Amino acid sequence: MKIKFCGAAQTVTGSQHLLEINGKKILLDCGLYQGKREEAYDINRHFLFDPYELHCVILSHAHIDHSGNLPMLYSRGFSGDIYTTSASRDLCSIMLLDSAHIQESDIKYVNKRRLRKNLVPFHTLYTTEDAKNVIKNFKTVSYRKKFCIDGMCEKVSVEYFDAGHILGSAMMVLEIEENGRKFRFGFTGDIGRPGLPILRDPEFMGDVQFLITESTYGGRVHDKSNMMDDQLAAVLKEAISRGGKIIIPAFSVGRTQEIVYSLSKLFDSKIIDRIPVFIDSPLSTKATDIFRLHPECYDKEFSDLIINGNEVFELPNLRYVKDVEESKSLNSLNGSCLIISASGMAESGRVLHHLKNNIEDPKSTVLIVGFMAEHTLGRRLIEAKDESGAEVKIFGDEFKVHAKIVVLNSFSAHADKDELKEYFDKFDRNILEKIFLVHGEPDQQMIFRDTLKSMNFRDVSIPYKGETFEL
Repeated sequence: MKIKFCGAAQTVTGSQHLLEINGKKILLDCGLYQGKREEAYDINRHFLFDPYELHCVILSHAHIDHSGNLPMLYSRGFSGDIYTTSASRDLCSIMLLDSAHIQESDIKYVNKRRLRKNLVPFHTLYTTEDAKNVIKNFKTVSYRKKFCIDGMCEKVSVEYFDAGHILGSAMMVLEIEENGRKFRFGFTGDIGRPGLPILRDPEFMGDVQFLITESTYGGRVHDKSNMMDDQLAAVLKEAISRGGKIIIPAFSVGRTQEIVYSLSKLFDSKIIDRIPVFIDSPLSTKATDIFRLHPECYDKEFSDLIINGNEVFELPNLRYVKDVEESKSLNSLNGSCLIISASGMAESGRVLHHLKNNIEDPKSTVLIVGFMAEHTLGRRLIEAKDESGAEVKIFGDEFKVHAKIVVLNSFSAHADKDELKEYFDKFDRNILEKIFLVHGEPDQQMIFRDTLKSMNFRDVSIPYKGETFEL
């Protein structure tokens, strides 16, 4: 068996890990790389393998940095099955179409400027037709029920475990037989945090001999998840006192719903005033509908709320914005309002227009509630927080950052250093032979590697992109 690390190697985006088992190639995740536009465009167009040769894809969850390059894979000749949970399949059915649509819209906008500067225009990575077609290849599976990969049933079986990261997210264990040897191979996808609202806590996958794990926050500790409501209330009170808009770049799946749930509690308890709230993302609206369809993913507290008839995602002062003209009209509103808009890393979509129109207003607040990868606008905004006279580039133009930038990490859906340690402490050190760290920046990975070694894990590796290991 061989493993080739084709994405999310020493970076936090573009998850792709290629397994070669008994001569057949299996891809774990097929995510988009997110970062500098031209660099990301080039990386996403070039796979480190031939898509035509892939037997299947096993998908951990629907976030675009894990699923977003599936349409490109399809357009390059892949025709195999894509295994995932029912909730992830439903989310991908809207998210991949949305990804294609955003590319088409953003590139049209950017190319107008590029042509004026006599620059070569960009092209979309894939079309909405590619996104529609790849969804036909999805096969849904349930948590905690082993399934076999078609054509490999005698040699490979797979079992999904709830990762507690977003709706439908999964860790996976492959039970493999090769050359008379049987072993268990694990992949965490993204590990969620215990105690987060709405979703169940991450499940332990059981002991494995080999493991690929995320390491996003391998060296950092978050504020506790039970501080989410109080911290959000404090930020909103201060922002409302200045009379400006509050812009939250948020992932349409997971983060948006968590914020709305938190807001519902704050409004109902009258901790903050009922200012107008706008969810300006058609994808968020559709994703919220899908949340309603999958109660099997809820934790007990949230299930009880739904059973008792609480409309958690509907508030009297909340409006889901679908129309582009209505989105534009938000720029002319006076007074405080809250705009939650995708994308989560502020790299594309409607949030860019809201940032463009409000980033130079000292009354405005930009609230960061999720991880921002290197070279994204979201990361640049975080860096600008403590940098006098900072400027950011939006749609190719420079803007001075006068808005207040606030970062809350209590909303993070990724396990932090302490939560990762707690999860890994469940593994038997005598069984787990080798750990591969992916989906993390090098400084975080090195800290986490040292942490794991201090916990008596014997062999911990940080692969580089394109590196191949033979088991």
